[in-house]
Amino acid sequence: MAIVVLCRGKCGLSKCITQYLVAMAAADLLVVITGVILNRVIGIYFPVSALSNTLVCRVKAVLVYASRNSSVWLTVSFTLDRFVAICCQKLKTTYCSKKMAAAIVSMVFALSYLQNIPLYFAFEPMYFINNVPMYCIIKSNFYTLTPWIAFSWINLILTPCLAFCLILLFNLLTVRHILVSNRVRRALRTINSAGNNIDPELENRKKSIILLFTISGSFVMLWATYTAHHLYYRITTTYVYKGDNDPVFILQESGHMLLLLSCCTNTCIYVVTQKKFREDLSNAVKYPMSLIVKFVKLWK
Repeated sequence: MAIVVLCRGKCGLSKCITQYLVAMAAADLLVVITGVILNRVIGIYFPVSALSNTLVCRVKAVLVYASRNSSVWLTVSFTLDRFVAICCQKLKTTYCSKKMAAAIVSMVFALSYLQNIPLYFAFEPMYFINNVPMYCIIKSNFYTLTPWIAFSWINLILTPCLAFCLILLFNLLTVRHILVSNRVRRALRTINSAGNNIDPELENRKKSIILLFTISGSFVMLWATYTAHHLYYRITTTYVYKGDNDPVFILQESGHMLLLLSCCTNTCIYVVTQKKFREDLSNAVKYPMSLIVKFVKLWK
């Protein structure tokens, strides 16, 4: 729904912002399709299917991680775009354009998938049924070979550690710029005769600050469990669990659940908070109902 509403171009957003939001919504949708539906739902409730083949399982793993990474780095790219738009007026005209946004979005998707191609070779068949490799399991040397250990740490450093640091940095610089501008505006602004101190521009800036901190806060909270588990099993070399009730296994699955949720929150935060988007979404929902009412009236 977010993709359809944004593509209509009636939300009052610039083409540059729309480009990022559509890409973010598309990346989040890919996370839901690959990480939730294909990997979790079908894997649990339909354990024997065409997706159980080892080759398909390997491809699915690459798609899950790549779609997740693209969702995160599109958020970083959009945060950088908003920082440039607010704080760097000289660079704004060149950087904050539809063409530049399209180039950055394409680069993020391409690099996210290229980065995770090595994961295809990190899995091996779990069983052979009639000489056909079925399911996949991480190779034991994934936890011991230096190249795989380096690959794992690089992935963790890039996503989410570096991504979070960049989001936090750009948001703090943006908030600092807004606060400085607010002080200057208050100093120059004269109070009207009615004594009305409400400044619409300052109110909008306050909403921007709240929005930026909400994004940073939700990102770090929802990724914290996954990061903690990754650090724990690498430092303690805990690669095998005693069962479903093992606290480390529960930590791992909770981390994955919150991670998948994180890839869906930013679209809601960025888009649903827009008044015109909510209005257009409401009209889109009401439109089929109005057609049904008209049809019923004509039929009568």
